[in-house]
Amino acid sequence: MEFNLSNVDLSIIVFYLLAVVALGFYIGKKHKNAEDYFLAGRNLTWPIIGFSLFASNMSSNSLVGLAGAGYKDGFSVFSYEWMAVVVLILFAIFFLPFYLRNKIFTIPEYLERRYSYSVRAYASIIAITLNILVDIAATLYAGGLVINLIFPSFALWQIIVGLAFIAGIYTVTGGLSSVMYTDAVQAVILIFGSTVISYMAFIEIGGWEPLYAITEMSHFDVMKPIDDPTLPWPSVFTGVLLIGFYFWGTNQYITQRTLAARDIRQGQWGALFAGFLKLSILFIMIFPGAFARVMYPDMQDMDMIYPTMLFDLLPTGLLGIVLAGLIAAMMSSLDSGLNSVSTLITMDFLKKFKPDADSKTLMNFGRVVTVVVMIIAILWAPQIGNFEKLWDYLQNTLAWFCPPIVALFVMGLFTRHVNNMGAIASIVVGSSITVWLIGLKFTGSTLVLPNFLYVAFLHFLLCCAVLYFFSFLGQTKPDAELAEVVYSREELDRETLSLQSLPWYKNYRYQAIGILILTAIILLIY
Repeated sequence: MEFNLSNVDLSIIVFYLLAVVALGFYIGKKHKNAEDYFLAGRNLTWPIIGFSLFASNMSSNSLVGLAGAGYKDGFSVFSYEWMAVVVLILFAIFFLPFYLRNKIFTIPEYLERRYSYSVRAYASIIAITLNILVDIAATLYAGGLVINLIFPSFALWQIIVGLAFIAGIYTVTGGLSSVMYTDAVQAVILIFGSTVISYMAFIEIGGWEPLYAITEMSHFDVMKPIDDPTLPWPSVFTGVLLIGFYFWGTNQYITQRTLAARDIRQGQWGALFAGFLKLSILFIMIFPGAFARVMYPDMQDMDMIYPTMLFDLLPTGLLGIVLAGLIAAMMSSLDSGLNSVSTLITMDFLKKFKPDADSKTLMNFGRVVTVVVMIIAILWAPQIGNFEKLWDYLQNTLAWFCPPIVALFVMGLFTRHVNNMGAIASIVVGSSITVWLIGLKFTGSTLVLPNFLYVAFLHFLLCCAVLYFFSFLGQTKPDAELAEVVYSREELDRETLSLQSLPWYKNYRYQAIGILILTAIILLIY
């Protein structure tokens, strides 16, 4: 099948790319110090935060991956999205206030204040690894697939290099401000483009009847039976919750946006707004995959479903706009990943070993790191094609690495008993299990394990147990230090008092209840 792009469509895409780069350069001129570059001066409001969270998460790899999963596995993949709503609410209530109160630059910095620098360094290395392998490289791969349809004469690796170069230009110059403001624009384009392709696919297949005729009704169930091989319902409350908590609550790639909030309320509202936007994913990103079952009943390559639908369904002009939306999604994920890794390496390592480095030095070093990270991601991206589905790659990788990290944060925030001795023991045990699981995957082992989501949750529980019991061998920090990093009933009471002066519609707790009700309605329908 040939994919032809008209001059009109190509012009729209080129104009969009130039506009994004120009915006990055414009914002980059305003940076005066490291806080401006890495955290946008800590002055962002909730709409920018919410749109940026959504756009960074819903990258081209998510568009491609969700459509493929919706085609093959059904609506159960939406469990990752509605669970994200729950996690974002928990994040806004419990974790974000501590992050902002301590004025941290990186999420691993919290772990240093709770445990030690060694724990911070470990968490930062894991975050850097996942940002490169999952967020940046997977986005380059997915974006490369789409561009390769348009320009088949170019090799995939050549396209990946070009995409990385474009995204890197404005990330290097503009920092987080550039990333977040362009993300806000890209989120609007992404939602519009996804809505259009979903509507056009529905019209193309002739409504619901043709889809129901070839598809079992269980395909449309979000919650699958306990014997489902892909996503049984208990795994939603174990592995999916765990991965969701890592991604939305402890991952620098995402949470860096909330660290740039003007105040706690703006950060909380931004997190909830992102959760609200996540609910749309079922209708504008997973539904197209189901519609494709009628259009392409014999499709073998799941990652090609969404790109193929674009070229089959959209007329000239509209194709250019929607492709710009797809590229927008890719750019949002790339710029976010590049900026977060740059922040982690600069603030968690350079700042530690060169404490006298001035703000300008930190900012310039961060720009160099961005370039190096781009090169590494370019080299790894082509390897992702060895997985059957892009979605499998994304979720498996997170399931291997995130359990020890989540254990450190959860136990650290809610338990005064745990200490650095327990944290180090948990890291050793948890990392050993991670290496073992990866070895099983790539050595062709015949050992049969339960669903990877169950394995991830058991991995997490074991890390928590080791962390708790080995803490008896070490010393607990003084109560005065723990008060700044451990949640307590007094914290809840203080916040309740501060919320009393706000009208009900500005109280994020009421907003959270409303979003949960909307989530429950969607789950009852599907």
